[in-house]
Amino acid sequence: MVGCGNLLRGDDAAGPVLVRILAGRDLPAGVRLIDGGTAGMDVAFAMRGARRVIVVDASRIGVEPGAVHRVPGSELVDLKPPEGNLHAFRWDQALGFATWLLKDEYPQDVTVWLVEGESFEPGAELTPTVQASVERIADDIVADVRADLEGRHTSGG
Repeated sequence: MVGCGNLLRGDDAAGPVLVRILAGRDLPAGVRLIDGGTAGMDVAFAMRGARRVIVVDASRIGVEPGAVHRVPGSELVDLKPPEGNLHAFRWDQALGFATWLLKDEYPQDVTVWLVEGESFEPGAELTPTVQASVERIADDIVADVRADLEGRHTSGG
């Protein structure tokens, strides 16, 4: 599980805050939590060899704050290189880069959870609306990961 975003910019911290919430939960063995921060390139390398990856980030697409979108990673891969310098490398570009870089080691299953932010002001904390959505996403991720692992154990995988 990779949480992306900036802890210093209000609701942009949704991903890293989610990682911290999940760190306090009873997760199945083998689940790795990664605070991807704003370093998209790190996201690509963190995916190496994983069967499944979940990416969580804040969005600003103009829908109601706190709205949650769960999207297959394949629908969000951005194959355009970042303009300027690699510090502008986003996680969607990291997904595209990782398909090229990792080849057979690219995860079989990539899911992206996006939560619509309300405030991205420097120094602000998560808004209550986004905090509530992040808590719900954490619950859903834990349940989903457990169900996935149980399904693999009962099916022999």
